Amino acid sequence: MELKSVNLKGEAQAVVAASDSLFGREFNEALVHQVVTAYFANARSGNRAQKDRTDVKHTTKKPWRQKGTGRARAGMSSSPLWRGGGKTFPNSPDENFSQKVNRKMYRAGIATILSQLVREDRLVVVDSFVLDAPKTKAFAQKLAEMQLDNVLIVTKELDENLYLASRNLPHVLVLEPAQADPVSLVRFKKVVLTREALQAFEEMFA
Repeated sequence: MELKSVNLKGEAQAVVAASDSLFGREFNEALVHQVVTAYFANARSGNRAQKDRTDVKHTTKKPWRQKGTGRARAGMSSSPLWRGGGKTFPNSPDENFSQKVNRKMYRAGIATILSQLVREDRLVVVDSFVLDAPKTKAFAQKLAEMQLDNVLIVTKELDENLYLASRNLPHVLVLEPAQADPVSLVRFKKVVLTREALQAFEEMFA
């Protein structure tokens, strides 16, 4: 498999050889959907709390007598049928939203996403991506030269200057290969990999 390569001025370079199993896999929509959905679900925190009929503030007095009023029988105002009453099946703070994805499925999902990025011409490789100083303006100019505006940059080791220069740009994200998640790979228009990051991806997922 050959990947498109450019320099930091956006000029085309010699193609880069890559693993067919990682960048040449057929698209599996169901698998990608499952991996992305599980990622969102596992990021959720169980911080919702609702009250059942024992938790709401109410009186234990019977609202009206059992018979003779023509109304339905009622024992307490905390009934879930009443406004202000407790909820029948309340959400608890310790609710678990996690979804299990096998390691083999996760690796296959990442490979499917990367392969689709290659087919859509959304993935490019650079030799390296470093900055001399943590200047956002200079970094933005470099991205403009490369015709990149909505981009995920994956480097082998996170350069401090690159991180500081990029963190104030809303449509730019810099990650290490181990931090690259399926949602980030999908949501950016372009994905830029350094050669070392490409090698790390092949070691982790190929």
